[in-house]
Amino acid sequence: MANEVTQLLQQIGQGDSSGDQAALNRLLPIVYDELRRLASSFLRREYAVSMQTTELVHEAYFKLTNQRAVDWENRGQFFAIAAQAMRRILIDAARERMSLKHGVQKVSLDDAPQISVEMNQNLLELDNALKELEEFDPQQCRIVELRYFTGLTIEETASVLSLSPSTVKREWIIARAWLHQKIDGK
Repeated sequence: MANEVTQLLQQIGQGDSSGDQAALNRLLPIVYDELRRLASSFLRREYAVSMQTTELVHEAYFKLTNQRAVDWENRGQFFAIAAQAMRRILIDAARERMSLKHGVQKVSLDDAPQISVEMNQNLLELDNALKELEEFDPQQCRIVELRYFTGLTIEETASVLSLSPSTVKREWIIARAWLHQKIDGK
């Protein structure tokens, strides 16, 4: 199944519009359950956003499949980019809600990936910190996205990023400490 996803993604990336639609039609049923799991994981952590799992999956899938600049490599890359798309959708929703409400609480990264983000402000603070982290260490940023937002284990994250589990564990510890300082040290 992983090979089939990779083949379909590569077909979509080739830009043949007639082949694109057929590949898209075959891809969605294969990845749908995993996208729902990702969306559900996001929404469990960000319950201040009033969005349903299905809505988040459909918005993310639409964004993913309309990207022509992506050179799809494999299933892992697809789900990593799906996690980023879902994060952006939720950040946009949080920003929209923050324009109506204001609340400040801190994000705790100690228990990731079982973290509860209690207020939209938390998600926005984390997003700002992740943008800064990405500027000087994109790999650590990807690790945080995969661990925190998608709930992947160290081993799953290592597989998606083609790194060793020990590297992921070390980078996760460093990134988490940096984020604690950035968010809690204000």
